[in-house]
Amino acid sequence: MLKREGVVINHKRTERIYKEEGLALRIRRRKKMAAIQRIEALAPTRVNERWSMDFVSDALSSGRKIRALTIVDEYSRKCHRIEVDTSIGGQRVTRVLDEIAQFEGLPSLITIDNGPEFISKALDAWAYQRGIKLNFIRPGKPVDNSFIESFNGRFRDECLNDHWFVSLDEARKIIEDWRIDYNNERPHTSLGNLTPEEFLVKEREKISTGIPVETVLTNSGVSL
Repeated sequence: MLKREGVVINHKRTERIYKEEGLALRIRRRKKMAAIQRIEALAPTRVNERWSMDFVSDALSSGRKIRALTIVDEYSRKCHRIEVDTSIGGQRVTRVLDEIAQFEGLPSLITIDNGPEFISKALDAWAYQRGIKLNFIRPGKPVDNSFIESFNGRFRDECLNDHWFVSLDEARKIIEDWRIDYNNERPHTSLGNLTPEEFLVKEREKISTGIPVETVLTNSGVSL
């Protein structure tokens, strides 16, 4: 963020001030190494090629449980929606996806786990009617959907763990504010230090001019 604003100082000083202000986040350490070498899925090459969905659980100050459905495009890193409620079933998931489709289109493939909401007849019929493939990860293997797991970990560390929600409406507002900040203010090194929304602008420029996205980003002063 400092580099994007043109502020360049010694990185040790930056880290020291960051720590003194109590901004350091908890480091998520790996518990163990994989027993065998994994075969990673090919990275998506265009917008709406592959989305990831998952649920994150939390609670209000009253102890009432809430759930958040997170939906992210793996190519642009844009979080399309974080749907928050006390209960979200298969029919609700399809309605949320249809609402997103009105503005963002729909993906070719959605990676999900084997939760009851995702293996429901409602989602199966919805995907079949629209020609969308549902990619179910192996049971008990969240690493197969590592992209959404990483996003959810950041969502929990930076938002859920930092707030004590009094009501469902408050939770929805705070979570939506975090999602907007993630899409519009948070630069990603994997996107050439652009935010997801900035990257989508460059992607649309690429499509309109026929120039490879790497060339567009480089000409904009972004080092890939």
